[in-house]
Amino acid sequence: MRYLIIFFCLFFVESNAQINEKISFESANPFALSDIITDLDNQKKQDVFGKLVIPFDSLNDNKKFPLIIAVAGSLGWREHHKEYLDMYQNSGFATFELNSFESRNIKSTVGSQVEVTTAAIILDAYRAFEKLANHPKIDKDKVSITGWSLGGAVALFSGWLPVKNAITDDLKFASHLAFYPPCFFDPENTEFTDSPIHILIGEIDDWTPAEPCNYFVNKISKTANISLTTYPNSHHSFDSQEPVSFNKKGYSFKNCLFKLNSEGDVLMNYLSLPMSSPLMQKLGFLFCVERGVNLGGNPETRELAFNFANSFMLETLKN
Repeated sequence: MRYLIIFFCLFFVESNAQINEKISFESANPFALSDIITDLDNQKKQDVFGKLVIPFDSLNDNKKFPLIIAVAGSLGWREHHKEYLDMYQNSGFATFELNSFESRNIKSTVGSQVEVTTAAIILDAYRAFEKLANHPKIDKDKVSITGWSLGGAVALFSGWLPVKNAITDDLKFASHLAFYPPCFFDPENTEFTDSPIHILIGEIDDWTPAEPCNYFVNKISKTANISLTTYPNSHHSFDSQEPVSFNKKGYSFKNCLFKLNSEGDVLMNYLSLPMSSPLMQKLGFLFCVERGVNLGGNPETRELAFNFANSFMLETLKN
């Protein structure tokens, strides 16, 4: 009986072990989506890395796992982001923590949003996908992308076909889960992936507001498989355990809606000039952006969001 108990204890430990790998690959530093769509080959090269965690299955050494590529927000990797990764790993998913900021020696882009852009991280995510698609433990047909805030923009616009097709014809994400992304872009081209896209947003978010997400989803849903959940009484970072606080540096985009043309240029509100350089973006923000945002958790919404995220991944990657 004692040996039987020891066997089951060892089996439990072994079956819950994980394989951790640092994965490095070459990406680049496009500033705007137009840099990817029209001039990708000429972008400055960049070495990027991330952390791959793979569940260990002692009964099937050749098993391939579904993978979730995760992208942090403008404040970098935070505790609640990693709680999601722990949850996914416990549900049998491999996870990849994309370190776009650390690879470029950047800690935060709050208050500037120019050091590491959505375009650069989208390219990082696809280059990581290309590298991981050849990993013997990864099922390349069951790879999802998720992210928070800036990372939410990456999760959302990695499904925009003009930019996706400029990077790769061979791979596509099986699903996209975006937490409080900036939806205040009105795309001229509404061609998105047919993979499921879901947005989770707080009703009183004043950093990346909810109303543009309603407009965005209503417009894109005519051609894409996209849906939206809006949580009442919830700010930006509603899924964290931190109390609501005020960040005086953060850009509030509550009065903004920018056009996104087919070439991938975001246009200024009034002058319709492309904000495809740090200087032009700074000038464009003067027309609608304010300083100061609220962020922090809502315990009820947090629980709902974690449960939804796990169910979404199980439905889109394991069925």
